[in-house]
Amino acid sequence: MEESMQLIQRLFRDHPESVAKTYLKHSFQASYFGADVLLAGLACLIHGILPCCFIIRGRKAVSELHSEMILHRT
Repeated sequence: MEESMQLIQRLFRDHPESVAKTYLKHSFQASYFGADVLLAGLACLIHGILPCCFIIRGRKAVSELHSEMILHRT
């Protein structure tokens, strides 16, 4: 029983707690970041084919994610 509790702690709580978040808040924020990166990546792929489209989307996404994930970490 104790081993399973330690496993649950390690899998679901250690990292969120290390960045001062609950599991749920971390889950939502990580999902938002992931979706944003996927959409920015798609925009970059389209930009590679059609340079007139999504000129700043990739750079903007990277800059915003860096600001939220690194510069404003609690």
